[in-house]
Amino acid sequence: MAWNYGDVYEAVADKTPPGTPALIHAGPGGTEGRTIMWDEYMVRTNRLARAFLDAGLEYGDKVAHYMRNCPAYMETLTACFKSRMVHVNVNYRYRDDELHYIFDNSDSKAVVYSSEFREHVAALRDRLPKVNLWIEVPPEEDFDAPVADFAVNYENVVSQGDGSKLGIERSGKDMFFIYTGGTTGMPKGVMWEHEAMWAATGHGASLLNPDADPPATTEEHGDRVAALPLRAKLIPACPMMHGTAMLSAMNCHTQGGCIVTTPEHSLDSDALWGTIDRYKVNTIAIVGDAFAKPMLRCLDENPGKYDISSMFGMLSSGVMWSPEVKQGLLKHNQNMILMDSFGASEAVGFGRSDTTAAGTTEVAKFTIGEECKVFTEDYQEVEPGSGVPGFIARSGAIPVGYYKDEEKTAKTFPVINGVRYSIPGDWCTVEKDGTLTLLGRGSVCINSGGEKIYPEEVEETLKTHPAVEDVLVVGVPDEKWGQAVTGVVKLHAGVNFNEQELRDWVKERLAPYKAPKRVLPADIALRAANGKADYKGASNFAKSTLGIAS
Repeated sequence: MAWNYGDVYEAVADKTPPGTPALIHAGPGGTEGRTIMWDEYMVRTNRLARAFLDAGLEYGDKVAHYMRNCPAYMETLTACFKSRMVHVNVNYRYRDDELHYIFDNSDSKAVVYSSEFREHVAALRDRLPKVNLWIEVPPEEDFDAPVADFAVNYENVVSQGDGSKLGIERSGKDMFFIYTGGTTGMPKGVMWEHEAMWAATGHGASLLNPDADPPATTEEHGDRVAALPLRAKLIPACPMMHGTAMLSAMNCHTQGGCIVTTPEHSLDSDALWGTIDRYKVNTIAIVGDAFAKPMLRCLDENPGKYDISSMFGMLSSGVMWSPEVKQGLLKHNQNMILMDSFGASEAVGFGRSDTTAAGTTEVAKFTIGEECKVFTEDYQEVEPGSGVPGFIARSGAIPVGYYKDEEKTAKTFPVINGVRYSIPGDWCTVEKDGTLTLLGRGSVCINSGGEKIYPEEVEETLKTHPAVEDVLVVGVPDEKWGQAVTGVVKLHAGVNFNEQELRDWVKERLAPYKAPKRVLPADIALRAANGKADYKGASNFAKSTLGIAS
């Protein structure tokens, strides 16, 4: 059976009753917005898929998605699946040269972009001769707004013409790309085959049927979805241009669910909880404490304002999510499962940690996933319980590699003892019971006086100090130590900075060599709006503050 998301979505739609929502775009502040039902969703995406084909795009051509979270993002992704095109995610925070790199490196033939980014697109168009189709998504409040003279209006495309099924045979080998910036180098396109992602994410399993055997056909999967007790509603609170939100949205639609997006350009906890209340959202995808802390603060400061009883799941991936914040959220809804997923754009399912009102898990502790092992730098398998740190690796359902980068592909996806693995570079230790303790990404590992120090471990210790709201730990050049552990902290409002107290706090809780040699109060943003740590910015700030040449 060839598993292709275009076929899966059609099979689900065939068994979905009329009037079932597929996409909701909330109004500002959690007010009433626009709803697209599943039958309409299928028709709109069929029209968009035909537009790609009518423009001369062929199987395997790349379509760049240059949008914030909105219905058009998911519709464009689905249209790519149906027409056998390749999704390319574009970071809308990039500047022109960075944007040009993504469009050019990916060999994009079509670009679907929001009208707010028209100026950037216009500036780049002449430098992108491979692009032969520009589709502009008009603002939500005015679908008839003029678009660029070189583009077509997205809403005109999806609301007119033949909306029937394309009737083409698709393959499980069809691809979609996830461009990832990582911590060093230029962004790379991770090449995923549909059938590999389908397998890596559980063959269509969900919280509502977690133990089901893989279905034999898409029709059987559609029947299972039709029998589910409810259709989930998911808010991808983090940007869909990143893997956490995009894969969560894809999985929600495999279950016949509904993707709920919000119009705010940055995290607005009041609007988020208001949207959850209005639309009775069940699950939300976030990125660790960067999202969870302000969301919890909003609930604490507004007791009883929001009805969040519909929520049964919160998913985080990419950064640490501290136990005290999880417990705080569970006080507001004890029926939720808080899921910490350990993975990367290059591999899904390294490990998972679930927290409920009945029990919690230590920070950075994960249950190792199937087909996962831990290897040392020389590819020797780490014995569980040995305490030896190593790289987490996954075999089986993994990507093909990086687009147009054979050297990096060979490094990240090595063959060990005849088995091909994905090793993005996350360090961990593995206990006798198979529990993983995440230590950090190897590229930000600090080597101080010959000792390897993992930033996340020191960061999580500093975060337990009542004065600290957020922190990043970096290594800066040092004549004595090689690299000196340096903390860059953001304090809670109204708290006085005491560097020695913070250093002592770590020394009392970790081996002294792991304690920061310096702790600096941050006057920069430590994280991007998606919650991901800006280690490069923190390192540059620390070196500048300490008078160290970059």
